Amino acid sequence: MTGLVVAQSFDTPRFFSAPDGYTLAYRQRSPVTAEAEGALVLLHGAASNGTRWWHFTDHTRLDGHRLLAPDLRGHGDSIWRGPAGMDHWCEDLVALLDHVQVERAVVAGHCLGANLAAHFAARHPDRCAGVVLIEPMLSQALTGRMAWLRRLAPLLRAGAWLVARVNRIGLYRRRLRRVHLRELDAPVHAASSQEAASAPPALLQVHGSLRHDAGVLPLSQLLANFVELLRPLPLADIQAPVLVIQASGRRMTDAALTRRRMEGALGNAHFVELPSEHWIPTTHPDRLRAMIDEWVGGR
Repeated sequence: MTGLVVAQSFDTPRFFSAPDGYTLAYRQRSPVTAEAEGALVLLHGAASNGTRWWHFTDHTRLDGHRLLAPDLRGHGDSIWRGPAGMDHWCEDLVALLDHVQVERAVVAGHCLGANLAAHFAARHPDRCAGVVLIEPMLSQALTGRMAWLRRLAPLLRAGAWLVARVNRIGLYRRRLRRVHLRELDAPVHAASSQEAASAPPALLQVHGSLRHDAGVLPLSQLLANFVELLRPLPLADIQAPVLVIQASGRRMTDAALTRRRMEGALGNAHFVELPSEHWIPTTHPDRLRAMIDEWVGGR
């Protein structure tokens, strides 16, 4: 008979030390069953935090998996005035896995978190058992306002550097808002499935709002996140199997172009497309949960 272990609260932040000594936050759900089957790391997007995965952790059927959701350095309870980027985040993930004594894990990420998952898988293939890329931001496939980022890249880099130097002399906002993504998702989840799928602007007015993002992130990190989104993805270096879940809308990226570019570089990938304008964890939480459950459970 399967033994049961009391599940620990996912909403309670825990802390670990990064290689450079900084204290960073993460959330964890321990395996519900005694027979541990693996670990799944869940990476949030820009201007978000580990609570992005509240619905998934509430409803997932991966009872034998340990779930880990870090607040990336510079976000949530992992405040840092750096700013942070892929190099920091990849090494922080290694430190987190070492801290919880997990040798290999499936790494899933949304938006900026998807890009980070790709970088981590390429840099640390021995620690990555699989990759789930939810709405990856391929720089060549950015659309709309996001496409302008490529032109502004030098200014963004210079701005992030300058603001970080100002921060180091003690000039920065002392208070940033702490947001639980359950609160932001609630209006969409309360709507009918048809409304949620079409994502009316009124339901998603906070998601992706620059005003909101500026209220929860240090300015240097806000600028750095845009810079990191423009980094080329090391797709050809990913050895692990990959699940790519894309949004059909064109508000952020071109799904067809993203798939063509990624299919040519990834050797072992499965692609799924959902009708959304970018925020699949908000607009299709149940379908996303089911797809991740099935794919990760089959690893």
